[in-house]
Amino acid sequence: MRRIAIALAATVSIVVLLFSYRTSTDSTPVTAARPLGGAQPSHTTSPTTSGGTSGGDGTFTGSAADTRYGPVQVQITVAGGKITDAEAIQYPQESGRDVRINSAAVPELNQETLQAQNAQIDTVSGATYTSEGYQQSLQSAIDQAHR
Repeated sequence: MRRIAIALAATVSIVVLLFSYRTSTDSTPVTAARPLGGAQPSHTTSPTTSGGTSGGDGTFTGSAADTRYGPVQVQITVAGGKITDAEAIQYPQESGRDVRINSAAVPELNQETLQAQNAQIDTVSGATYTSEGYQQSLQSAIDQAHR
């Protein structure tokens, strides 16, 4: 009977610990569908042989996506209907932790974009909020290119 009581107490303790484990210190949800207020998508074109933006060629800047840690904004360059360059031009850098996380995540997200050629890219482990904001802004830039 004593063993059952000890086993039950240990099980309850483990369950309580599992449910109390927090993966983040901030419980505010990310607003992935809402762009940062006041930020407007921009479109600039680079010269092409046809003298215009035929086929969506040019440089396109997506809307800034507001995340828990700050805005994320992506700029893409399209040539021949393909994304030839992707760059996060704005991302969280307020704390040492932001810098450490995003110095690894942003280049990976840029590379994933070039490989995928769309906004369906993998989330970088440990940089979920930046990844989600990046995907949202990237989709906005892609939408600009298709106009």
